[in-house]
Amino acid sequence: MKGTPQEEQYFESTNILLYIYNWRRPLLIVSVIGAVLSTIFSAPRFITPLFKSEVVVFPSTTHSVSKAVSAPRAFHRGSDVMEFGDEQEAENLLQVLNSDEIRQRIIDSYDLMRHYRIPKDSKYRYTALNKAYENRVQFSRTEFMSVVITVLDSDPDTAALIANDISDLLNEVKGRIKKKRAIKGLQIVEQEFLNLRSELDSMEFELTKLRERGVHDYESQAEVFSEQLGIAIVKGNDKAARQIQNRLDTLAKYGSFYVALRDESRILKDELVRLKTRYDQSKVDVYQTLPETFLVNRAFPAERKTFPKRSLIVLISTLGTFLFTLVCIIITDTIRSQKKA
Repeated sequence: MKGTPQEEQYFESTNILLYIYNWRRPLLIVSVIGAVLSTIFSAPRFITPLFKSEVVVFPSTTHSVSKAVSAPRAFHRGSDVMEFGDEQEAENLLQVLNSDEIRQRIIDSYDLMRHYRIPKDSKYRYTALNKAYENRVQFSRTEFMSVVITVLDSDPDTAALIANDISDLLNEVKGRIKKKRAIKGLQIVEQEFLNLRSELDSMEFELTKLRERGVHDYESQAEVFSEQLGIAIVKGNDKAARQIQNRLDTLAKYGSFYVALRDESRILKDELVRLKTRYDQSKVDVYQTLPETFLVNRAFPAERKTFPKRSLIVLISTLGTFLFTLVCIIITDTIRSQKKA
């Protein structure tokens, strides 16, 4: 008659415990040996200890210096220099941090090929270098939308220096990318401004020539001359009438051209004022900069190593040795029992 599942489970668990107890001596000896060996081989002589340094930054939403420092008519995102960035800005920072430019500049600055002890004659030395860099230099985004720059290194001072340099390079590289675009925008606006100013100068030159011919203000002059002509005719002053008529003929000849130039120049002057504002803003964006991030804290040399956790290595190694030995004993004992049967 078979027992219940609870009884069978209890019986099997009891058998396992008894089995371990019966083989306690070899299990204990091998586990102790594993603990001793893991203690020895987890020493700094065999495993290089690594120290961790971190820099925490928040992205900013400022996209244009001129718009941020000017007084906008209506508030919009990116116009406040004190505003923290959101998820999109944090992702942008991560993309810049993972750029080849920052990686290569850090590698060159600290000679990481030598520092990571990668043989220069190795066939895949650059692959090994990039892998070592990715393992020791990591970037992550927190739930608060900040970005953490984490650096592990065998030297705590070097870890802190690399983390801080990456933070500085982040502002430099992102600022340079934006400045390159701002320079192109400035060139476009500057060319438009100069072309419009040149066009206005040509109009002013034509208007000056018309003024030299007596056309100063077409509407008021035509009204005054017409009134004076009527008075001269009434008084019978033929000489004055002829002079006034000549002036009216001059107005009639150049008046429409003068009015067209004057009205167009007024429109272009208003456009020139707006374009001058854009031109000045573009110069601010090129020649003035704001930090691309809010620095929460800079890295400092760690006092204690982060890796390896020697106690954890010893614990896992001892437990693994115990289980492996137990499995080997069970397999060996099972094979021996089958042969006897």
